[in-house]
Amino acid sequence: MDSEYPKLSIFFFPFLAHGHMIPTVDMAKLFASRGVKATIITTPLNASHISKTIEKAKTPGNGILVQTIRFPCAEVGLPEGCEIADDVLSSPEEAPKFFKAITLLQEPLEQLLHQHNPHCLIADMLYPWALDSANKFGIPRLVFHGTSFFSWVASECVRFYEPHKHVSSDDEPFLIPNFPGDIKMTRMQLADFIKSDEDADYRRMMKSIKESELKSYGLVVNSFYELEQPYADHFRKVLGRKAWHIGPLSLCNTDIEEKALRGKQGAINEHECLKWLDSKEPNSVVYVCFGSLANFAESQLKEIAMGLEASGQHFIWVVRRRKEDEEWLPEGFEKRMEGRGLIIRGWAPQVLILDHHAVGGFVTHCGWNSTLEGVTAGVLMVTWPVAAEQFYNEKLLTRAHKIGVPVGVKKWAERDGDYVKWETVEKAVNRIMRGKEAEEMRKRAKELGQMARRAVEEGGSSYSDLTALIEELSSSCRLCNLNDIYRL
Repeated sequence: MDSEYPKLSIFFFPFLAHGHMIPTVDMAKLFASRGVKATIITTPLNASHISKTIEKAKTPGNGILVQTIRFPCAEVGLPEGCEIADDVLSSPEEAPKFFKAITLLQEPLEQLLHQHNPHCLIADMLYPWALDSANKFGIPRLVFHGTSFFSWVASECVRFYEPHKHVSSDDEPFLIPNFPGDIKMTRMQLADFIKSDEDADYRRMMKSIKESELKSYGLVVNSFYELEQPYADHFRKVLGRKAWHIGPLSLCNTDIEEKALRGKQGAINEHECLKWLDSKEPNSVVYVCFGSLANFAESQLKEIAMGLEASGQHFIWVVRRRKEDEEWLPEGFEKRMEGRGLIIRGWAPQVLILDHHAVGGFVTHCGWNSTLEGVTAGVLMVTWPVAAEQFYNEKLLTRAHKIGVPVGVKKWAERDGDYVKWETVEKAVNRIMRGKEAEEMRKRAKELGQMARRAVEEGGSSYSDLTALIEELSSSCRLCNLNDIYRL
């Protein structure tokens, strides 16, 4: 009877930012490897960034399709080519235009749904209207949130119980109510739209996102059960929501080329990078990267450079492309660091670097992709959250699993956050790279890394959850087909 039904077909619709595109492409590759017809919907410029990794992933019988829709720059007053959120979100003038343009993608998406008749739509949380589109064609919409169970449940508890309204100051800790474990936060670590009603547009958008999530079929989560057992259980059993953990998604990339092709074109040749790492001892290199959106002042970059130099550790430091002049570096820094430090100005093959045996530590902004990639690699982390849900992810690392050391930032701020002095950087780096405390933490980190890899193997927790999801969607698809036959 199976041959009478079409192959399960799923549309993947990622938000137009590298931090959302990369795991969604990995997810499409994962579903395709299990026999699903996977189609990624994106814009032409974003399609060009993923074309090589898509071609690499294709195997006989398991291809991934890409369908493009035009991004309406002119209609909202954006310059042509502004199709990637990373390039505009730091601009107070252009960011609102970008989000307005996002809403105009609904009609072309629906045209593709009409033409191709997929059985399911997996759409990013930042497309709340995707639920209406899916409902229009009678298919389930799954939400890809792009973050952890921990942060999702914690933020829900804060939103519902509003504990931040019952403390007397911004730096007074409060316990997150009805949340597994003794996790405390402060008002300073929460997003501005949670603390005040001033940004009405943003609050309306977040309310729309939340309502859409609650009405959707469920969530797919880039995580694994062993990492987040109490929070995954809370999400499903206490909050009563459907969710499937299918990560770490990055593990679908198994060879050097696949790891190097994730995201944009690298600013360094992957073989040069590996050659440099091959010359170092195991667990002797600290990797420093703050994602694709964090943008530190030159004075802060100089403090980081001084802290890395003072630590005495080997390091790879990824810096978002700066001006041609290098005034943000201490005088003579690069010459003194020859052989000890490698600065990458631009995009770096992060998973490839983290997976190398020479890397033992990671200074991270705690974005979920980076957090999970660090966990999967079994490295210790210095946590330096900036915004979004990153302060929650920091707590998962430093409090729940004790495989991270906080650098000490206390303020949620997309710009002009806490200023960290070089002495603090030096101390935090050495805490994860030297001494008995680091040895004990490293054992836990390595165990979690092994659990992550077992989770995606046949019989593992994530492998089994993905199997359950595919079977559930396939059953739903077959039921719809039978109903169509009976109507005939």
